[in-house]
Amino acid sequence: MEVLATKLRGYVPDHHLTLTVLDCHTGGEPLRIVIDGYPPIVGDSILEKRAYLIENLDSLRKVLMLEPRGHADMYGVILVESTAPGGDIGVLFMHNKGYSTMCGHGIIAVTTALYETGVFTLEKSRLNIDAPAGRIVARVNHDHGTIKSISFENVASFTLYQNLVIDIPYNGNDSLTIKYDVAYGGAFYAFVDIDDECNIALGLTIDASQTAELIHYGKLIKRIVMETVDIHHPCEPDLSFLYGVIFTSGQNCISTYTVNDIRSSNVCIFANGQLDRCPTGTGVSARCALEYTKGRLVPGKRLCVESIVGSVFRGEISRVVDYEGYNAVVPIITGDAFITGRSQFWLDPKDYLKEGFLLR
Repeated sequence: MEVLATKLRGYVPDHHLTLTVLDCHTGGEPLRIVIDGYPPIVGDSILEKRAYLIENLDSLRKVLMLEPRGHADMYGVILVESTAPGGDIGVLFMHNKGYSTMCGHGIIAVTTALYETGVFTLEKSRLNIDAPAGRIVARVNHDHGTIKSISFENVASFTLYQNLVIDIPYNGNDSLTIKYDVAYGGAFYAFVDIDDECNIALGLTIDASQTAELIHYGKLIKRIVMETVDIHHPCEPDLSFLYGVIFTSGQNCISTYTVNDIRSSNVCIFANGQLDRCPTGTGVSARCALEYTKGRLVPGKRLCVESIVGSVFRGEISRVVDYEGYNAVVPIITGDAFITGRSQFWLDPKDYLKEGFLLR
């Protein structure tokens, strides 16, 4: 067996493109960090680099995100040089359908990895990270050198619409009227409160036993909202799209909270039916803006959100700002992440499935 193991350990194929990644998870949601193998990504800004990826290198996204190397719910990030003054690093996030503009769980995992691997030391307690949505400031929370959690100050977040309704197909020929809000926290989300009397008929709970139903209704609601509502970002046309649907509930929260905390559970359905295992960092940011608009969250209180697997992100308002005419908040989101492994993936030129496929 030792001879066999030695042969296998020493095998390096000739003429194969090799992609090296570091795998992490934040609250159960995976993040695959590309550390070697990508060609140079051209662009003078982070948005130009994102556009270059879409136009020129999307086959590599499919290699890493889709089966057989990934899966329907894989998430990834490519690290690039910052293109803005004062930036430490740039990030380009990807998933099973394309590229996101910002990813909170990704910021938490990337920051954890950069400190755990020694790229940065704890003497530098803040990182300026450039995402397509803007500058993100991440901070390491540690106890005598042991990383406990990561907090990040997100971009200005705001409510776009409140109390909108749509009709969705339900039980064959019937339809159901659903109430929802739209808010931005680095990406736009439609929020559906499943405890609201208008939405109870959906029969949903934030529970792993209902993942199929959550994905079905999340995709359906997203499609109809995109067809019927104008989603516009005041500054960047590239950010003007609905990223996902977040189902929220005040039921079945099991974690420990303080008396001043707002408690909630949620699940986000995004991209091509991906279900977020963590509470969704940009979603919690958008939720901070929405709860502020509704008068329920103010500076000094926390919004504590549990995911479908029980992990928790905590959101709070750093400050209130005017953002292009919107009464916006700058949220701070806190969570934790862990490194799970390192892998090398090879692309055999003879492999007719080398760019991957997606089954659910």
